[in-house]
Amino acid sequence: MCCRSSSTRYAVATVGVELQIEIGRRCSIAPRAPARKRGPPDNPRMPDTANDAPLLRPTWRFLFSHPAHFLALGAGTGLSRLAPGTAGTLWAWVAFLLLDRVLSPLTWGVVILAATLAGWWACTVTARHMRIADSGHIVWDEVVAFWLVLWLISPSGFWGQLVAFLIFRLFDMVKIGPMAWADKTFKGFGPRGGFGILLDDFAAAFCTLIVIALWRAS
Repeated sequence: MCCRSSSTRYAVATVGVELQIEIGRRCSIAPRAPARKRGPPDNPRMPDTANDAPLLRPTWRFLFSHPAHFLALGAGTGLSRLAPGTAGTLWAWVAFLLLDRVLSPLTWGVVILAATLAGWWACTVTARHMRIADSGHIVWDEVVAFWLVLWLISPSGFWGQLVAFLIFRLFDMVKIGPMAWADKTFKGFGPRGGFGILLDDFAAAFCTLIVIALWRAS
């Protein structure tokens, strides 16, 4: 009788241990997946540049998410789905006509220099955030380069500025000669790539000024 009681207690204890093991296994908490890396702490809305795809079409939210975006995208003209470079150049033309009423030629030189330095920083940052070395939506290079053209051909009337606009856009789009060299040599990210974004448009401005000078001399 004593042996039978001991066997029964042993069997009950064994079953109890097995139930505890099974319950613990079923109720165990799975390990958490590692948290996804967030963007830079100074801009929590910025996507992770290592994991996200290139930003082919920037949005209004992207435009206002960083001061560099606002500048590099030409205050929103670079968001145009159709020929953003042309839209940015048109905006530069209108801005020049308005500012030229209050700025002297010397002041214009200072403004263009400051806009170039600020644009270098803005284009560098925006290209990195978009993960595209030279996006067509970055138009501050067209703005500064066309300001340079309009400044150096002044004084000129509407038709002279229109010719300058058409020649500049032609050189900027075809990218031959010095424009092609600048575009290929300085392609990439970082300060060198940001400088390259500006350089090919300054090359287009230089070629535009040569054509206009030859036209005026003839």
